[in-house]
Amino acid sequence: MTKPEHAPGYVPNEAYSQEDWDEVSDNPELTDEQLAQLRPAKDVLPPALYEALVNRGGRPPAVIRKVPVTIRLDPHVVDAFKATGPGWQTRMNDALAKAATGLPRA
Repeated sequence: MTKPEHAPGYVPNEAYSQEDWDEVSDNPELTDEQLAQLRPAKDVLPPALYEALVNRGGRPPAVIRKVPVTIRLDPHVVDAFKATGPGWQTRMNDALAKAATGLPRA
């Protein structure tokens, strides 16, 4: 039997070598007995550790949620905002908000 060039799932990159991958990728599958002994993390980890693992943070909820809309714009308008780079939609929203300040509220 010939050994494959790379372990299954290995993707060459700078973070780890083929040897690193081989060292951890040949774990045997769990037996039915081992699977039966597994318990939920909440039952076996200290509460503080479990909460730290479960609460992954992320962006806090927005005070004012954005409303998804469909709008038809001239291509040159969209291209001009896209040309300003990442965040162009936020900048477009800011420009629309600035233009809307003079409008009466509904």
